[in-house]
Amino acid sequence: MPGTIHTHIDHYIASITFSHPQSNSFPSELLQKLIDTFDRLSTDDKVRVIILQSEGEKTFCAGASFDELLAVKNIEDGKKFFSGFADLINAMRKCSKLIIGRVQGKSVGGGVGILASCDYVFATEAADIKLSELSIGIGPFVIAPALERKMGISAFSELSLDAKNWKTAYWAQKKSLFNRVFETIRDMDEGIDFLSLQLSRYNPEALLEMKKIFWEGTDHWDQLLIERAEISGKLVLSDFTKKALANFRS
Repeated sequence: MPGTIHTHIDHYIASITFSHPQSNSFPSELLQKLIDTFDRLSTDDKVRVIILQSEGEKTFCAGASFDELLAVKNIEDGKKFFSGFADLINAMRKCSKLIIGRVQGKSVGGGVGILASCDYVFATEAADIKLSELSIGIGPFVIAPALERKMGISAFSELSLDAKNWKTAYWAQKKSLFNRVFETIRDMDEGIDFLSLQLSRYNPEALLEMKKIFWEGTDHWDQLLIERAEISGKLVLSDFTKKALANFRS
């Protein structure tokens, strides 16, 4: 199943809701729809703030499609597969509107990269995170710049090297990936409603200039993230990774 992307706009606030039956993961088609949505909202005068969220309560995002990863047969396919999240991160950083992340559950791999690409993140106590890439023979190369920018190299190193263990939402907050953590979804949503409404009333030109400041020094990411995608594309074809993926699936 391809999954869905729904957008609702009200009082200059756009809410993007994505969903996929496999733990809100992203096959390439759904990923492209999300990229197109950010590009469209970026030029919409009726939007000043974007809230990014997923359906359900247990999982925010399980990252890229595991089925598509298993289907990679050559370097070009590998580069194309990993370029999906590269294109999404670039779309989010270049989007002219501030992006608020709403995280109600766990995130893995590319899902953590999405959170690092948001400008402000609300989460619940259930929003654990994990970068499992090294455990299957690749690495979080594409999303690394976004995480390093948000958390610093020390926190990113800890998260990526400890590939089999979850980090709590409070750990993520301490490391600056999350801005606020709440006990319940209801409390989180109240916080999101308050901040998004306040931001929607501010001067849109001022919001745009703030967004530019937040992302200063990232203009080279268009090329950098594709180069990182090529690294992952090569590694996924290695004997080590093929064996790890086979064991993971069995």
